[in-house]
Amino acid sequence: MAKAGKKDKKETKATGANTGSKKFKNKKKKKLSVQKVKVFISSSYNNTMVTITDYDGNVLSWSSPGAVGFKGSKKSTAFAATKAAEDAVAKAQKFGVTTGTVIVKGTGMGRQAAVKGLRTGGLRLTSLSDHTSIPHGGTTPRKKPRGS
Repeated sequence: MAKAGKKDKKETKATGANTGSKKFKNKKKKKLSVQKVKVFISSSYNNTMVTITDYDGNVLSWSSPGAVGFKGSKKSTAFAATKAAEDAVAKAQKFGVTTGTVIVKGTGMGRQAAVKGLRTGGLRLTSLSDHTSIPHGGTTPRKKPRGS
């Protein structure tokens, strides 16, 4: 183990990382400006996730009741979902977001509350669609016991 540490020190000296002889220019970040976004709301019985992406699928911001500060059973409330949606919109407004389409998945307390939170956060909604998966036929029932 000690030998490996000595090799690492020699390599860093050879490359000049400690001496400061190499300097790199920092590239300026492009300021991303997106007006139209997709908002994905995933609502379960225990939590609500709000994700805001551009139309290419790149995530601009996300939030959940746990990220806002709710813990335990309070994460599943409608109020927590509203606060999470407002937080996600506030983060996304750095990118110039104004309008969005909403896609809701799942069953839970925070479905309509999160949509309401998006509106109060300042996002103009153009369409709202529900992509909750529905079982066609469902699970097969268990076998009947034989004999009795």
